[in-house]
Amino acid sequence: MQLFAFGINHHTAPLSVREQVVFHAENLIEALRELVDRRPVKEAAIISTCNRTEVYCSTEEPGAAVDWMAGYHRLKTQQIEPYLYQLPQERAVKHAFRVASGLDSMVLGEPQILGQFKEAVRTAQAAGTLGLLLNKLFQRTFAVAKTVRSETEIGAATVSMASAAVGLAQRIYPGIAEQSVLFIGTGEMIELAATHFAAHHPRRMAFANRTPRRAQQLADRFLGRTITLNDLPSQLAVHDIVVTCTASPLPIIGKGLVESALKARKHRPMLMLDLAVPRDIEAEVGRLDDVFLYTVDDLGKIAREGMDLRQNAVAQAEVIIENQVTDFMHWLGNRELVPTIRALRDTAERARRHEVERALRRLAKGDDPQVVMEQLSRGLAAKLLHAPTHALSHAREEDREQLAQWLARLYQIARPE
Repeated sequence: MQLFAFGINHHTAPLSVREQVVFHAENLIEALRELVDRRPVKEAAIISTCNRTEVYCSTEEPGAAVDWMAGYHRLKTQQIEPYLYQLPQERAVKHAFRVASGLDSMVLGEPQILGQFKEAVRTAQAAGTLGLLLNKLFQRTFAVAKTVRSETEIGAATVSMASAAVGLAQRIYPGIAEQSVLFIGTGEMIELAATHFAAHHPRRMAFANRTPRRAQQLADRFLGRTITLNDLPSQLAVHDIVVTCTASPLPIIGKGLVESALKARKHRPMLMLDLAVPRDIEAEVGRLDDVFLYTVDDLGKIAREGMDLRQNAVAQAEVIIENQVTDFMHWLGNRELVPTIRALRDTAERARRHEVERALRRLAKGDDPQVVMEQLSRGLAAKLLHAPTHALSHAREEDREQLAQWLARLYQIARPE
């Protein structure tokens, strides 16, 4: 079985493509089990975020795993192939280390991806698809990310997507303190965004979610109020800024709903920040007058402004990662030798057991113990040396010298000059 990773991300695919291959959290365990049960895949873990969908697996048939992902999303492999990266063995290891360390993120150094990696591991454990190889890979990945963050300035003064959202609002409105903000969803991104907006004391904050209890928790924390998703037609108009990030497979805010809200607002401008993948707000909304609609990709571009301060840390991080990749590949290579080492030990054990049993029989008959021990040692030596000496004496002439060198190295023999 080979280590293999594949997927698409914000570097290789636009949002319109990424949202087609998202794995929703409630279906992830089932998807992992389907991949392992029905395909030539031994282990699997899936990371699915707004910026990337990646599958890490142990398989002898990488193409079958890629076909599975396309089929799972009711797509043909040819539809996603132009956007796909496929990373065998060492390249998969390096990619995992770079992603977890924040080097491959839309915002350089952002820390959220490490938590998303850990969640992917927990999900794979729950699905029963995390084996020795992937477990070792991810544990090493977490250690590498910790080293990179502690020994470099890669995360210094990180401009997050949430802070970028606040900065965008400050460009559009004279002051956030005069605005009313609606947050739809209750995930990590919404919580971060609410934290950043709350620091600027908006006039009003409201939270809407499919699960009212979670929305109420955030409302209590940020001194806001809750509304239901069913209240959106009547409540959308009273909010100046809308931040949404749900796990809905279909848009929850359509063009007609926003047109009605703008009419009720007498065409006062609205800022709408859609951080979800798939998108929560229909793309057509962005063409309406008086609406400023930004997606997660738009915010990523804003957040990347002024990244020069952390570029020097990238080179340091890459050196750390290269060293760790070499170390992991050494472990992986040794692991692949385990069957050979085990077979070698089994052969030696059989020889040892055979000679000991023969010696015990001779001792039971009263033979001289010193003679028996001498014959035991000679028998063991003969059996253990039979294979290499036979191979050397029967080697082809063009192979003999190289074989002799390897035997000298294996048995630490000083060859005569």
